[in-house]
Amino acid sequence: MSVPQVKPKIMDPKILIFMLLVCCSSVFNVGAQSYQGKWKLLKRSIGVSAMHMALLPNEKIVTFDRSEFGPSNITLPQGKCIKEDSKSSDCYAHSVEFDPATRAVRPLTILSDTWCSSGAFSIDGTLVQSGGYRLGEKVVRYFKPCMDCDWEEDQNGLLSPRWYASNQVLPDGKIIVVGGRYQFTYEFIPKLSGSDRILYKLPFLKETRYSALVPNNLYPFLHLSTDGNLFVFANDRGILLDYINNKVIRSYPVMPGGISRNYPSTGSSVLLPLKLFSTTDSDNNTSTPDAEVLICGGTAPDSNEKANVGVFVPASKSCGRLIITAASPEWEMEEMPINRVMGDMIMLPTGDVLIINGAAKGAAGWGVARDPVLNPVLYRPDARNSDGSTRFEVLAPSLIPRLYHSTAHLLSDGRVLVGGSNPNINYNFSALYPTELSLEAFYPPYFTKKKPRPSIVAVNPGLKIGYKQKISLEFTLEGSVILSDLFVTMVAPSFTTHSIAMNQRLLVLAFNNEVKKTSSGNYLVEGYAPETAALAPPGYYQLFLVHEAIPSKGKWIQIKQF
Repeated sequence: MSVPQVKPKIMDPKILIFMLLVCCSSVFNVGAQSYQGKWKLLKRSIGVSAMHMALLPNEKIVTFDRSEFGPSNITLPQGKCIKEDSKSSDCYAHSVEFDPATRAVRPLTILSDTWCSSGAFSIDGTLVQSGGYRLGEKVVRYFKPCMDCDWEEDQNGLLSPRWYASNQVLPDGKIIVVGGRYQFTYEFIPKLSGSDRILYKLPFLKETRYSALVPNNLYPFLHLSTDGNLFVFANDRGILLDYINNKVIRSYPVMPGGISRNYPSTGSSVLLPLKLFSTTDSDNNTSTPDAEVLICGGTAPDSNEKANVGVFVPASKSCGRLIITAASPEWEMEEMPINRVMGDMIMLPTGDVLIINGAAKGAAGWGVARDPVLNPVLYRPDARNSDGSTRFEVLAPSLIPRLYHSTAHLLSDGRVLVGGSNPNINYNFSALYPTELSLEAFYPPYFTKKKPRPSIVAVNPGLKIGYKQKISLEFTLEGSVILSDLFVTMVAPSFTTHSIAMNQRLLVLAFNNEVKKTSSGNYLVEGYAPETAALAPPGYYQLFLVHEAIPSKGKWIQIKQF
């Protein structure tokens, strides 16, 4: 007999109204202002809280929380219950596959505890997911993008326990795993060679720890630089790491302001768009772009400690930009319009950054944040006002607080999927900020502009592309093409959790300054794939064509050395 589905508990409406009044009135003093963007609830309950999230190349979302949250609100199919001992078994799913197109939910079987784990994608589009809590801390899990696939687990896939670690795909397709609680090392997965079976020390992770109980350097920010080395940021500063030779190449200035940026004083970070615009010679070599990092939000180093005794410190408004490839890099500081801790930063197909989710006071952790920030903010990196006045725009608010353990992820149609939030030790639907099982979509402002949306018809020579290869995009568009407002972007799929989108990367491709008409009446643009794997590590990417700041739907392509 199959185990019956468990219906989600519904929060007392009085508590919900109280929450909305409190959080809205305390964070926003904006009157009846009209905002761009809009929200849509996609699913009231997917059965689990979306603590970790990834979009597969088959357009399915895989999301999961942790196996020790207690009974979830969705059960495993008959015959898939997990035996805990000779007398009992767990028949509740803690991972699901969600189809954004149909909103269908499929329960998945995950055996080990994935709490506060990390992930990235292999070259073939498999989600490689690592670490977690207790019996899950050395596990590497694999999920392939196929019809009825389920999780596969290697119980000894890691050399060291990895809880709150970060992952990044490298130019050779391997994945580096950095840090974790009490782990001042890095390693590589999967274990395919002798060098992958070595644990590499990284003292920088111990040097940047605020304290043993409140590290403020967990889930370090990782960004692959354009020279193939790895930018690592922890707490309030960064280094450039030659991970092959285990050598710190350079140390960067401390980020000003006295704010901690990593868990539990959680801010967020993105690598700003890599622009491959200009060709320089007859071999179609592109000039190597600068690599610039943006870090926003976070809070005072002692915010978590104070919140645990009932004092909720305002989060930071500050953001900093750092050109990590510059000869003498210096932080360029600016301020968001809203204080934010635990915010997610998502690269949109246009190259703009969406800052979403989080709180205005407190820190990450169990019940230690207040004043949910319901309004996303749009950041336009190319706006040049020195005071940042036109770089930020406050957008339409959600009605659902998204605090600790919430996530956000770009979909191929340009929407941003938002889910999760569980600042409680277990599933709790009556707390001040209850466990949230819903998924909603945010529609960025380009959905509401009254301009035609381009549509990619074909990619030539096909969806498998080699480095430096000539490519062309055939597309349709109502009306005339404005060449100066046309560009093509390539977005790497990320693994998102705890305000960090691992492996997130956006490239503006080098295309010829010409648009042709095809015999069928469509438009055609031609250009070149990225030149090196340091610019674009091998694997799957979403390809977008953007016209007048309106992106097409994305097309999945795979880039690698053929």
